[in-house]
Amino acid sequence: MAKGPDNLRDAVERTVEATLGSAGKSRSAAQGALDDLVDSVDDLRKGAEQRLARGRRSIEGRRPATYDDIKELQAELRAIGRRIDRLEEQLPKRRSSSSPKRSSSAGKRSSKS
Repeated sequence: MAKGPDNLRDAVERTVEATLGSAGKSRSAAQGALDDLVDSVDDLRKGAEQRLARGRRSIEGRRPATYDDIKELQAELRAIGRRIDRLEEQLPKRRSSSSPKRSSSAGKRSSKS
């Protein structure tokens, strides 16, 4: 009967070794699959971030003006108006000879009425 337990023990040891070997292979395959999944998710995330950034840029160009935008534009226009006023002050004054021409043309208009 001593042979029976030895045979059983050998069979159990072979079964355990086979199970451990296949478990190691399974673990390695699972780790590889998980690595591939992580890489795929990372690629998808990067692509999504790029598409979101493009979308934001296109939306920013189309958004309506805010109250602050309008106030800023008004301030810029006032500054431009003041600059134009200063430049016009530096221009030479108009001659008075142009005014009689206007009055004579004005007279012609009134006589036709």
